[in-house]
Order: sequence, then structure tokens, then C-alpha cells
Amino acid sequence: MHDYLRISLTDNCDLRCFYCMPDEDISSTLRQNLMQPQEIAAIAQIFVDLGVRKIRLTGGEPLVRKEAAEIIDLLHETGVQLTMTTNGIRIHEFMPQLKAHGIQSVNISLDTLQADKFMLITRRDKFDAVRRNIDTLLENDFHVKVNMVAMKGVNHLEIPDFVNWTLQAPVHVRFIEFMPFAGNHWHADKVYPLQQILEDIGQQHNYISLGKEPQATAHKYFVPGAKGTFAVISTMSHPFCGDCNRLRLTADGKLRNCLFAAKETDLLTPFRAGEDIVPLIQQNLAAKAAQLGGQFEGDFHSVQAEAIQNRSMIQIGG
Repeated sequence: MHDYLRISLTDNCDLRCFYCMPDEDISSTLRQNLMQPQEIAAIAQIFVDLGVRKIRLTGGEPLVRKEAAEIIDLLHETGVQLTMTTNGIRIHEFMPQLKAHGIQSVNISLDTLQADKFMLITRRDKFDAVRRNIDTLLENDFHVKVNMVAMKGVNHLEIPDFVNWTLQAPVHVRFIEFMPFAGNHWHADKVYPLQQILEDIGQQHNYISLGKEPQATAHKYFVPGAKGTFAVISTMSHPFCGDCNRLRLTADGKLRNCLFAAKETDLLTPFRAGEDIVPLIQQNLAAKAAQLGGQFEGDFHSVQAEAIQNRSMIQIGG
């Protein structure tokens, strides 16, 4: 049952993380080619009628879109669980609205706990703003997940530091294996896999496995006595495709049944023409590959990134 829809509001962002937006001068989609607020709400309602029970707003950075508040208002009316993944820079501007609409869980992308390295990865000097907003969320009793893309030679030495953070604060850190997307210069040698992450953590802490919940992407763990937890999303070393329940709708209205799908289905154009898009949704889902978009499988060391047909992460929406 695919009951979880991720909707990208924009392919624009106020950061420039190299693994997501590799080109500093990348052009964003023209406004008229984006799904408009009422279109997002109407298309989302169609998915809700088909069984979707959770919607996550993504980007780019969803909160840079000027209609973000309006879109949140409209999606709240669908009655589904509404969540968000954000870089955290603008969270303070939306706190009243998040509370009013029952958004209790927020994912924050943060790949380092060092201000200078944050500048290196994101190409923007916004580390302090992100940390302040994470603290604000925690102070207001939000469930905060921190997404850290673990990259060998970039930030892998900080993995124990992130786990130490969970000892002191109720943050739920998720280490994400580095994945290949168009233009992000992925190479197998940069992947820091699940087993290595756990070995590094095990050198400092005894931890307990919480297992992997059905349809979840993360293997969860915690250190006894910690206020938070940590988890690993092992897309490359231990794919979890068998029970995936996620669908993705890009900012320009394309439906993707997998993060690595080679093909996507245009829903926005037929929707604007007044056509029934339900058959298109069903056809897209029926064509879903068994694993990783059908583009690679097995040992990630053999993956040829240049052969993968995909957009950049910022264009897909994560």
C-alpha cells in the first residue's frame, strides 16, 4: 500500500550542498511550470482519495517558496498527517503555522556540527541559524529528526559527535548513505556504509537495536540513557525496497514511484487539461521496479553513476 506521498514545492534552495545541487548556477523551474497552490491541493486530494495517509513537504527547500504558508494551509484541509523536510534556516518564520496545523515532526538536513565545514558543504554561512532553529523546535516539543548524509573523507569522522548529541538532547539522527544523482560526483569510495557507521559508533558506545519498522527506511538504534536515538538509511549497502510505501511528486508535477526511477509520469499537464489522472497514477505505480528503480542492484561498488538515468536530488525533491 503506497500511502505516503512526498510533494516537492520547489527546486530552489537557499543552500548549495554539492551532493544535492552540484551546479552553483543551476536554473530553477519557471513559476508557470510549477504546480500552483490550488493545483497541489487538488492533486494531493486525489492521492488521499486513493489511500495516501501521510504527506511530506520537500524541496529544494520548501520554505523558500513564497506560497509555502498558503500550501500548508490548503494541505491541512485534506486531514492527512503532514510533515516536512527542511534545511531549517526559515523554520522560525513558520512556527505559529506549524503548531496551528498540527505539524509535530520536522526533518532537518544537517551534515556537520562544525560551522566551517557547514560552509564547505553548503557554500553558505547559515550554520548558526540552523542550530538555533533546531533548538527552537526542541523547546516547542517538536519531534526533530536530523538527516546527515555520511560521506567518507568529508564528514564521516563526525558520526560519533552526532550520536553524542542524542545523549544530551531528544534529537533523532539519521545517517544516510551517499547516493548517486545527476551531477553530484558520486563514487563508491565516498559511501560510508551501515556496517562501518555502526563499527565507528560501537567504539565509543554500547547501543541497542530498535529494528526496522514495516515500510520504514531506517534501521533504528539508541544508546541506553540517551534522550534521543540514531538510525541508518542504508540505501546503497542494504536496500529496503521490498516494503517501500513512498511516492514522489516533483515541483513540476511529475510522479516518481522511486527515488531512482528512470521514468516519471507527467500529472500536471493532463490535470490542467481537465483529464482524469487516476489511471496515470495507477499505471506509474504498476510499472514500479522491484528494487532501486531497476537501474542497479547488488554490490554498490560496481555501480556506474554515469549510467544511471536520473535528475539531480534538488529536482526530484528527495
